Amino acid sequence: MADEIRAEMVANVWKVVASAGDTVAEGDTLVILESMKMEIPVLAESEGTVSELVVHEGDVVQEGDLIAVIG
Repeated sequence: MADEIRAEMVANVWKVVASAGDTVAEGDTLVILESMKMEIPVLAESEGTVSELVVHEGDVVQEGDLIAVIG
């Protein structure tokens, strides 16, 4: 079953750490968001392979926007 990682707040995508095809463990950083001068890591909620990464550095995400899918 795929695990969808979604934004928890409005923020800028500051840095993309993972790529589609990467194997990740629970707790690995996928992207780093920036909001109000704070860096917020977005973590994998389960282990698996990143099947889709839909954000790019410089993007603005809204609360609930899809960031990545881990299969």
